[in-house]
Amino acid sequence: MSFAPEPAFSHGAAPNAASTTAILLCNLGTPDAPTAPALRRYLAEFLSDARVVEIPRLLWLLILHGIILRTRPAKSAKKYASIWTPEGSPLKVWTQKQATMLRGYLAVRGHNVEVRYAMRYGHPSIASQLEQLKADGVTRVLVLPAYPQYSATTTASVFDAVYAWAARTRLIPEFRFVNQYHDDAGYINALAARIRHHWQQNGQAEQLVMSFHGVPERTLKLGDPYHCHCHKTARLIAEKLGLSKDRYKVTFQSRFGKAKWLEPYTEPTLIKMAQAGVESVDVMCPGFTGDCLETLEEINMEARHAFTQAGGKAFHYIDCLNDSPEWLAALADFSITQMGGWPTAPLAAEAEQRAASRAAALALGAAR
Repeated sequence: MSFAPEPAFSHGAAPNAASTTAILLCNLGTPDAPTAPALRRYLAEFLSDARVVEIPRLLWLLILHGIILRTRPAKSAKKYASIWTPEGSPLKVWTQKQATMLRGYLAVRGHNVEVRYAMRYGHPSIASQLEQLKADGVTRVLVLPAYPQYSATTTASVFDAVYAWAARTRLIPEFRFVNQYHDDAGYINALAARIRHHWQQNGQAEQLVMSFHGVPERTLKLGDPYHCHCHKTARLIAEKLGLSKDRYKVTFQSRFGKAKWLEPYTEPTLIKMAQAGVESVDVMCPGFTGDCLETLEEINMEARHAFTQAGGKAFHYIDCLNDSPEWLAALADFSITQMGGWPTAPLAAEAEQRAASRAAALALGAAR
């Protein structure tokens, strides 16, 4: 097996002035443009991942290339076009902004850490960002998925991409992997603050619906903790807000194919609520840290239409965490904890600290 060439390196040389510690913020991915060809490339990569679709490989590839990639790209392109911004895909815009702001929040706390973002599918890829970090002299990388709730379909797939890159690399950086943060106090507080702000501006609806991305039900029976993580996140949010169990619901969206997925499904639940006389709902998606197709189009457009068509009067969508100060502060605190023990201060500050420590030790020794 051959390995990728290593960056130019001078043995015995002191590290450069840049930080040797980095955070790689990883999100799911997005097409490069809201067009059928771009969607075909993106979906081919996404749906070819065995973590995402767990059915016999040969059968699935025949279905994927024989049917899905012939029909789905054009339909998906129209959906993406409805939420596309001048800066590009909302998911990419928010992920990039979060990475930039996280670096700033860390710097304010005295931590000189490089922060990059990467997409599991699409661009920039995890492999390309790891290559660049290594070329920049980074030797420690905290892999931080943008998925608070662990799932093999998302979190583990990010780790797979890192492992695949490492398998082709001679000198592998030191890695730490964030498995989940579904019950992190800062994350929960940020979500609760988002809801409270919405209530202050718009009033409180009869029901709060917390919609999480769906996964096949069989993954729960096979040992995936995602379902439990989602319910714990929702319970902690409700407790923080003082909501009783009859004032909120947990649902799952984005069902794909004919297999049974985690229930209850979001849109049918909203229809039943409207038909039962619920006139107003607040809907949020706690599992998405940035707004994207699944929140802006599937929930704020399609689910909104379904609820109002069924007789509902007021549908209020609550934005994802995006760039909220509470979220960025919580993410910085969480990252600092995860990087505990790694050098994150500027090199000059480290040198000053070492000199001060040495002087104190010498003084202590002299005193004795």
